[in-house]
Amino acid sequence: MNKAYYYSLFLTLLISCQSSSNENDNLLESQTQKIAMTLDSWHDAAARADFEAYFDLFESDSAIFMGTDATERWTVAEFKPWSKPFFDRGRAWSFTAHSRFITLADDGHTAWFDEALDTPNMGPCRGSGVMKLTNNGWKIAHYNLSLTVPNEAMDEVKKVIDGLSNSQ
Repeated sequence: MNKAYYYSLFLTLLISCQSSSNENDNLLESQTQKIAMTLDSWHDAAARADFEAYFDLFESDSAIFMGTDATERWTVAEFKPWSKPFFDRGRAWSFTAHSRFITLADDGHTAWFDEALDTPNMGPCRGSGVMKLTNNGWKIAHYNLSLTVPNEAMDEVKKVIDGLSNSQ
């Protein structure tokens, strides 16, 4: 076989690999956008006090929600009755993500994320969690809400926490 044949074969393989790489990049970008939209919709449902829409974005009643208090580790089945009065009053809570990082697993069905949140009642917070791709789209399997404490304020925050722990 001549050099032209090998050169042509090489170019065909190169273009094929590039095309496959572009398809993977597009798929990753598409899934990342869908995850971000799901999280934005979830936060929006809480701000609008839409109980059904909010809880529909969890993977199941056994998914986990962790709040900022050390006692707040709930399955969704446990979290629903606790949070229902907040939704019933017409406003639950308002979280707005201003940055977010999403990592998609190699299988394309699991994702990890963390997001920096603005909240009117708690100040800056961080949400992190795991999402699963289901037949009904991306759903939250685990969510952890945490307060962000600047390192230089940690000694004071620790004193407050220790004081509360000792008084109980």
